[in-house]
Amino acid sequence: MITSRLHRMRQRDPAEMNITAFMNLMVVLVPFLLITAVFSRLAVVQLNLPAPDTESVPEQNERDSLSVIVRLDRIQVAVNGSVLQSFEPGPDGYNYQALNELIVTLRDRIASEVTSATVLLEPDVEYDLLIQVMDSIRMSWPTEDAVSTADRRQLFPNIAIGDAPPRATESNG
Repeated sequence: MITSRLHRMRQRDPAEMNITAFMNLMVVLVPFLLITAVFSRLAVVQLNLPAPDTESVPEQNERDSLSVIVRLDRIQVAVNGSVLQSFEPGPDGYNYQALNELIVTLRDRIASEVTSATVLLEPDVEYDLLIQVMDSIRMSWPTEDAVSTADRRQLFPNIAIGDAPPRATESNG
């Protein structure tokens, strides 16, 4: 009897593997991973950071250099080291539209081959403030008479980040 049972077990075909549940999982998982990979790529901001072992050397081939100094109490726009205008926060925060309009004006004055700007930050500056300033420098904002967002133009797309210079000491006199 034992031999006949073993003989019947050997004659059976091997059981087929049911992979339907696994295939259903892959049908859902693969598109989800592809979609989220695209969204995470859109959130990346490209920055030009200096190597940690190099000293900061100003480039001599560019005639004008735009620097935006973000301090805890104001935003200063400087060309070639001299501050042109300061923006202080109002009751609703900073006026990023006015900052963008100044950058558009400077884009028209500065040589067209200059495409880089430097954002210099004081310690403890909020991340949102940095992103708003960078957005104001990269592209012009749509104006009220603009038909679509396609009317925006590139201003200074290459942005480098660094530490703000120390504040000038104010003399009491």
